[in-house]
Amino acid sequence: MAKFPDLLHRALFTSFSLLGRRSQGAVLRRYFDWWHRRPDPWRLSSDTYERHKYQTTLGQLPDAAYPRVLEAGCSEGVFTELLATAYPDAEITGVDISEKALERARLRNGKFAGRVRFVHADILDHDFRAGFDLVICAETLYYLGGGDRLRHASHRLTSLLAAGGLLVLVHPWPEAQRLHRFADAAPGLSKIGERVEHHVHRPFSVSLYRAGP
Repeated sequence: MAKFPDLLHRALFTSFSLLGRRSQGAVLRRYFDWWHRRPDPWRLSSDTYERHKYQTTLGQLPDAAYPRVLEAGCSEGVFTELLATAYPDAEITGVDISEKALERARLRNGKFAGRVRFVHADILDHDFRAGFDLVICAETLYYLGGGDRLRHASHRLTSLLAAGGLLVLVHPWPEAQRLHRFADAAPGLSKIGERVEHHVHRPFSVSLYRAGP
């Protein structure tokens, strides 16, 4: 069961989703820029649980080359750095709604200049072209609120995939069943795997989907 602070957190962002998409995006930009007024507010670079989640996610990826990778909701680029290290031939795009977070992501990943870039954008209203071999979205969808926004976000993420591309969604369990339901039902997308980590203080799911040819 979700803890009470998490329920309040979700209620707050559900209320934001009652706004129009652009207004919701503006509120989220301000919120996350405020949250990132100090570095690494969620301790993504140091927390043992977060590191375990990152390694679990990487461990679920099929052994393949991923020439073009997109990470939606990259924050300060901690997982981006792990991706760039694991896939040294990949071109990686990190996307986040907070420019303050992206400033730190660029500094953190400066050693990968030329093949890792960061873009300030809203996953509900982006203009990226399809063609990514791997799209990862972790700990992000619950910020979007209600079903219509989740449906739209799932469609936008799916639309980024190249033929045969892989979509990876990582969110708390069992909430992931709600957050991933539109990907589960998306035409042209097949669920090829799911790893649920039950034995951690905050269980999570890593769900994998393959785009059709």
